[in-house]
Amino acid sequence: MRKKFLTLALSSAALALASCAADASGESTDVAAVAGGEAIELDETSPFVAHSYGSFDRPWALDFDPVSGMIVLTEKSGTMKLVDPASGRTGAITGGIPAVRFEGQGGLGDVVFAPDFAQSGMIYLSWAKPDGEKMGRAAVGRGKLVCEDGGDCTIADFAQIWQQEPASPTGRHYGHRIAFSPDGQHLFISSGDRGLHDKVQDRGNTLGSVVRLLPDGTPAPGNPFADEPYPTNQIWSWGHRNPLGLAFNIDGELWDVEHGPAGGDELNLVKPGANFGWVARSNGNHYNGTDIPDHTADDGFAKPAIFWDPVIAPGDMMFYSGEMFADWRGQALIANLAMQSISRIAVDAASNSATEEARYEFPMRLRGIAQGPDGAIWVIEDGEDGRLLRLTPKASAQGG
Repeated sequence: MRKKFLTLALSSAALALASCAADASGESTDVAAVAGGEAIELDETSPFVAHSYGSFDRPWALDFDPVSGMIVLTEKSGTMKLVDPASGRTGAITGGIPAVRFEGQGGLGDVVFAPDFAQSGMIYLSWAKPDGEKMGRAAVGRGKLVCEDGGDCTIADFAQIWQQEPASPTGRHYGHRIAFSPDGQHLFISSGDRGLHDKVQDRGNTLGSVVRLLPDGTPAPGNPFADEPYPTNQIWSWGHRNPLGLAFNIDGELWDVEHGPAGGDELNLVKPGANFGWVARSNGNHYNGTDIPDHTADDGFAKPAIFWDPVIAPGDMMFYSGEMFADWRGQALIANLAMQSISRIAVDAASNSATEEARYEFPMRLRGIAQGPDGAIWVIEDGEDGRLLRLTPKASAQGG
């Protein structure tokens, strides 16, 4: 059959495609909310009007097809769904998804459309990759998102382009968030420490780091340690714990938000060669109560722009650039797990500082967050029946 990229998803042909994909996967398109979504009640002080576009099985990440506006969503167990915001219809991606280590915090992770998706059709995925009977590591791969006429959507020619070094038996702290530089020339991946504290300050591995690659996964020229052997030549920054948010702001600066231990969640301005100090420094302590020295001005490590104690347990982050919440342009929005909220953060790169301007409560833990083409904010709830929510402003509360 003739193949076509999923860039016509909002046309009548693509609506049929999504419907066929849902039917083929055994799901009814009637499961999804009707166009406009089901209204969700939030706290009366919330600046948001919320509508649900269906529930999903442990949703982990979402991104928008930059051409059509169709949403692609990952589920932690290793499945992917399509959502058409215009109609509420859902479908499935039924082929080309890698096998995942679905254990602990592991599973299918991030999804990001390539900057040149309109030409290349490329989509990037991260996942917890099985590595032998009891081992695993974070990995990233790419392939072409395509649909057969009248058939299922698949990721064609999917291939791994990066993996975390080394593998670990633990089931936690994969990180594996993906961000492209604003010019589309570089691919950044967050790599968690996997709980192997003794390895984070050793640049001979990529645990507890942010790596900078070319879009094909090769180490980028000009990296801080480009002259050192693999995998050190991939490292952009290091001394991280578990970065679960990675995003560029509207000024082109890279930031990450990461889980601290018992206290000490951090928002960091990520600069080349910066060492953020984990596990030698943290503004929190180990879970068993053992002290970790706090950051000090003279400790030689990069400092967080802001930290939280008690923790917010961030799930993801983005920088707002739309007009629907115009007063928030340039600010970070962090989807929180423990605090079941969105934190809105004003950042100042020049002074390496940040201020939490507001925190908005939600009824469930929030795992992912993204900005829609029209400026609406979309979040996914954490858990087995996590909902996809579209957030628009209340007329009287835009400034929040």
